[in-house]
Amino acid sequence: MNRSRLNQAALALLACLPLLASAGGNDISKVNGTIQIDAGQQAGDVETVNGSIRVESGASIEDASTVNGSITLGDRVTAAKLDTVNGTIRLGDGVKARSMETVNGSLRVGTDSRIEHEVSAVNGSIDLAKNAEVGGKLSTVNGRMDLDAAHVVGRLETVNGNITVGADSRVDDGILVQKPNFSMLHWQHKVPKIIIGPNATVQGTLKFEHEVELYVSDTAKVGRIEGATPIKFSGEHPSDADRAKQQVER
Repeated sequence: MNRSRLNQAALALLACLPLLASAGGNDISKVNGTIQIDAGQQAGDVETVNGSIRVESGASIEDASTVNGSITLGDRVTAAKLDTVNGTIRLGDGVKARSMETVNGSLRVGTDSRIEHEVSAVNGSIDLAKNAEVGGKLSTVNGRMDLDAAHVVGRLETVNGNITVGADSRVDDGILVQKPNFSMLHWQHKVPKIIIGPNATVQGTLKFEHEVELYVSDTAKVGRIEGATPIKFSGEHPSDADRAKQQVER
């Protein structure tokens, strides 16, 4: 075998070594390809560029990060920090992680999953399934947030995104809709819609630094409201009739 072929064979072997080491808890990195951690295995830090990360049910990892790729965790996975630049992060049920963040991508936290600290997105949506819990702040700049009977210990923050605190959800530290600053060159003004659903609770201050449409269920409990006039509604969802009625009463 000539030197060129030997070099090619060595590079191919080195490319495989991180994946073979995954069961022992070693770090794994890869360019232009998917990394998969099989069910029940352990890995250290996992990172890829132009590729995705898939972690099967019951496995455990440390930090996971991608550039131009998604991260998908199966049920009952444990992890530390999860972050992407251009990609989504999807968690199964019963997952435990330290934090989640993305720049351009959506985030989904499965049923009964817990994120110890912050969950954040810049241009992307955030969905919390039933009984999911976030121990810190939940924030976006331009994406929506949707809580389905979920619990956020910190505050909900956005600039330009819609927020739905769904039925039976709880937020312990209020809501902040921030006024955009001049560094947001591509920001397009819109009026965010904020919905506090039936039997939901938002403690703390609900502060709005620019115009929003705020809908509050007649069975919800909320703290002090600054910068907006709430529109009361009955039933599961607000309607155009609720908004029209509020305008007439003004």
